[in-house]
Amino acid sequence: MNHRFLPLALLFTFFAAAPIKAQEAEPAPAASTPAAETMEAAQSILDYLLEGGPFLMIPLAALSFIAVLLIIFYSFTIRQGAVVSDKFMNAADALIRKQDYLGLIAVCNRENECIARIVYKTLDFATKNPTASFDEVREVTEAEGTRQASILNNRISYLNDISRVAPMVGLFGTVIGMIKAFESIGKSSGVQHMELAPGVAQALVTTAAGLVVSIPALIFYSIFRGRVQKLIAELEAAMTHIMALLAAQYKRANYRASSRREGGDGE
Repeated sequence: MNHRFLPLALLFTFFAAAPIKAQEAEPAPAASTPAAETMEAAQSILDYLLEGGPFLMIPLAALSFIAVLLIIFYSFTIRQGAVVSDKFMNAADALIRKQDYLGLIAVCNRENECIARIVYKTLDFATKNPTASFDEVREVTEAEGTRQASILNNRISYLNDISRVAPMVGLFGTVIGMIKAFESIGKSSGVQHMELAPGVAQALVTTAAGLVVSIPALIFYSIFRGRVQKLIAELEAAMTHIMALLAAQYKRANYRASSRREGGDGE
């Protein structure tokens, strides 16, 4: 090599090697934080769900929102204090023994409990129909008790309905997606299985979303159903106690009436 070109060759070698050294000296990218990984996972899940199409994903999102609201509402309303409370039972026991039925009716109007509604219907019928027998009063009590138990059972049935409807909506979306996928395959010149796979995967998104809504709704429905059955059993026990107290008062009143008649006949 000509010595006149040696400095130029060295200079070219230096500038060519500079980017390589800069890349080697460049620090490695910092590891992503847990918050960033969570955001990326949430975004990917959202993007994945949106592939199901808004026509069916919006109803599934609405069902999910309603299910969450119902679960929160039932958590506060389906409890022992809303059906039978010791405070009301103690007050009813004392007032029935005193035969203060009007006072007990006033207490029932203040309380928002299932047993209070039953006692109110019973005493309202008994006070408005003083000649009614105890069997007739008991029929009114049993009818109102059955109605209150049905209200409790029907209230939680909405969760069961959501758990049944959501998979059907998802399955409907899957069927629509499969139809579209096979139509596209039928219109193509040849059978291309690799082109069918993305369409099938997209169609199954709605079924997965329906199951995601249905499974938690069904689990909470089972939990609330067990709670309702327990509360209905306690309601029946409270009704039995109230009717036993009223039966004792009716027997006492009948005994007093018969004693007075016998005393009047003796005179």
